[in-house]
Amino acid sequence: MDALSRERITLRTPDDIARMREAGLVLWQVLEGLVGAVAPGVTTLELDRLAARRTRELGAEPAFLGYCGYPASLCISVNDEVIHGIPSRRVLQAGDVVGLDYGVILGGWFADSARTVVAGKGSPLAARLLATTRGALARGIAAARPGARLGDVGFAVQEHVEGCGFSVVRDFVGHGIGRRLHEAPHVPNYGRPGTGATLRAGMVLAIEPMVNAGLCDVETLDDGWTARTLDGSLSAHFEHTVAITENGPEILTLPPGEALPAD
Repeated sequence: MDALSRERITLRTPDDIARMREAGLVLWQVLEGLVGAVAPGVTTLELDRLAARRTRELGAEPAFLGYCGYPASLCISVNDEVIHGIPSRRVLQAGDVVGLDYGVILGGWFADSARTVVAGKGSPLAARLLATTRGALARGIAAARPGARLGDVGFAVQEHVEGCGFSVVRDFVGHGIGRRLHEAPHVPNYGRPGTGATLRAGMVLAIEPMVNAGLCDVETLDDGWTARTLDGSLSAHFEHTVAITENGPEILTLPPGEALPAD
């Protein structure tokens, strides 16, 4: 059993959640800029520098830089890379599937979010994979209500993904978040309804489906970070920081009133 599994889940106050919402809005603004900057000919290192610069302009700090030794601010994973891709001088090509995973710290509070986009025009398979992963995230968030169980969230994600003919990554999962980037509980993207911890108002979760076009198996490269699909298939990753409230889930990494796409 890992350390996170042994931790108690921390419930956040409405004021805590308000502070996390401020961090989430900064993160949303940074990701908006990154999505707009993804294009053929851009290097992943340029995107990393853009993210760090914009974050500091908004009064926050990159959350991933130095975390467990991670050497960059942005995780940027391309095509068959699932998560934790390290920015470099790699030049994006037309049709590349580009995962942007980013976190910020503002006033001691963390926010974590991810999007996947295509550089230029992508393939029909890429479009369907991205739509499926966005839809899975929306369904997972909708299931995250007081009184539900973590297994309900994972089942909602898994059922949608597998129903679309894709697979859910099992080696990496979502997590609680707050004063630290990773807190209890683990939030798997698979599960059985009615199992796992009961969701309560005040819990804040990073829900993050990672979906492969082929099999679910992944491997970690020699850099110790980059995870890619074992069969070389495309992968997509979407994530939001979500507060469980008495009225249901509240997405902290979207502006108030902005609807979540549900493909």
